[in-house]
Amino acid sequence: MKAAGIRNRPHAIDSYVELDVQYATQCKPVPSPAQLHAWVRAAVASRRDRVSLTISIVDEEEAFELNRRWRNAEKATNVLAFPCSGLEAIMPAFLGDVVLCAPVVAREAAAQHKRWGAHWAHLVIHGTLHLLGFDHAVPGQATEMEQVERAVLQRLGYSDPYLVSTLQK
Repeated sequence: MKAAGIRNRPHAIDSYVELDVQYATQCKPVPSPAQLHAWVRAAVASRRDRVSLTISIVDEEEAFELNRRWRNAEKATNVLAFPCSGLEAIMPAFLGDVVLCAPVVAREAAAQHKRWGAHWAHLVIHGTLHLLGFDHAVPGQATEMEQVERAVLQRLGYSDPYLVSTLQK
């Protein structure tokens, strides 16, 4: 992650979820730490233990570089998840990092006729589920992951993210 331009917001902490939010984008609007916290909390609601993670909201250049470096893809993508491994003994609650590309998320929401908050919520939940071990690239897990996403979003009052026909809540 680039050091220049990152604005860290205070940790959003409750007894269950600790969230570090980093903003490295000029794109506006972006979700507030409170919105991000609510979406993460909803995604991890079935867990009984405390969790900690970082969400970074970046511009296209950084998303492109991360996607190229870690996925060998030559484009900026909407969300990347980097699960933590190897630190369980010293940081048992830390799940990893979710990186969201603000300009890509904004373009997708417009192109898919989705409301801004609904699309952001979906992608934050999607990235968080990756940190919890869900992987839609594994046969059989895509359907399960989508079902969990739909259920979490429904509890939050959002429409099915896989239906794109009309503007969603």
